[in-house]
Parts: sequence; structure tokens; C-alpha cells
Amino acid sequence: MSALSGNNRFNARIKWLATATSDAWLQQAIENPIEVLIDHAHCERKAAGAAVQMMFRYLCEPGFAEALSPLAREELEHFEKVLAILKSRGHYLQALPAPPYGSALAKKIRRSEPGRMLDSLLVAGLIEARSHERMFLLASYSPDHELAKLYRELLESEARHFQLYLKLAQERFDKDLFTLRLKELADAEADIISVLHPEPRMHS
Repeated sequence: MSALSGNNRFNARIKWLATATSDAWLQQAIENPIEVLIDHAHCERKAAGAAVQMMFRYLCEPGFAEALSPLAREELEHFEKVLAILKSRGHYLQALPAPPYGSALAKKIRRSEPGRMLDSLLVAGLIEARSHERMFLLASYSPDHELAKLYRELLESEARHFQLYLKLAQERFDKDLFTLRLKELADAEADIISVLHPEPRMHS
């Protein structure tokens, strides 16, 4: 596979992310479609759980339940969609060793409030933004037409998800604080993915 063109690279970039996904990740993902699909199912399941967990952690925060409950339902719908494709191809969920991505980002979340809320929203938003970027790449370059179609269908909702998390943060925190902390966490996220995980994962 040839390297991505500069134009497509630009289209795949998301302003919240500090760096673009590498050609090496795309090559790895395309060569291992089923393993990435299984991991994708786990990611959708975890995303639903994260939204529910945040909703209950901040149960009395105005606007959280109204925003996060529909998001969690949509993540589970995506999980079911990915699961259906796996089953149609003779596969099912299986345990996969997790890459360091999620746990490394979780360690960046401060433990005391209000920093914990801000960081939790920003980390969730960055994860969703990275998912959106990588689904765009898979939709554009996967030779498997069914999988390319799946990723195209998920793009709009994935964009809404990362925008929602960042909107919730922007509404609750000072602009300068929001901008500074987002940059810090985006830089940390970029550093985590700078070394390609040896096993193909959505967030390797």
C-alpha cells in the first residue's frame, strides 16, 4: 500500500489531536481486519461503560444525564453492529490483551475535583476523536467493502461524541484552563501513540 497523500492526510486530521495517525498503524490495521474488528467491539462496549460511569459519578451535574445517556445507548448500538458483522464472518468476541493507550491516558486524569471532571471529559473526548480519525482512515483505505461501509456509517456519530465531551468541558471551565489542559492531554495522547503497539488494535 502506498503512503497516504497529503490531501487525504489533511482530511483525516482533527484539530483537537496533536498528531496524525501513522501510515504504519493503517497498514497494520488493514492487514489484520478481524482482530481490529474484535478490538473495535470492545472499544464500543468500554465507551458505553465510560459514559454511564461518568453520568453516575456526576449524577447531580445539570445536563450530564441528558447528554451522556443517549451517548451510551448509541455506543451500545455500535457494539451490536460490530458484533453482528463478526458473527456473520464466523467470529465472536474474545479477550484481547489491551494496548497501553487507555490505561496510560487514565493515569493523566487528576484525582481531585474539579480537575478530575475536566480531565475525564477531555480524555474521553480525545479517545473519541482518535477513534473518529482512524475510522475515517479505515473507511477510506480498507479493501474490505463491508468494513469500509461500516466505518463510514459510524463517522458522523463518532464526531458527535468527541464534540459532546469537549462541549461539556467548555461549558463548565474557564476557556484558558480548558485550552491549556486540552493541549497537555493531547500532547500526552500523541506521545502514547508515537510507538506502534506490536498487536493490531483500534488504539494501538
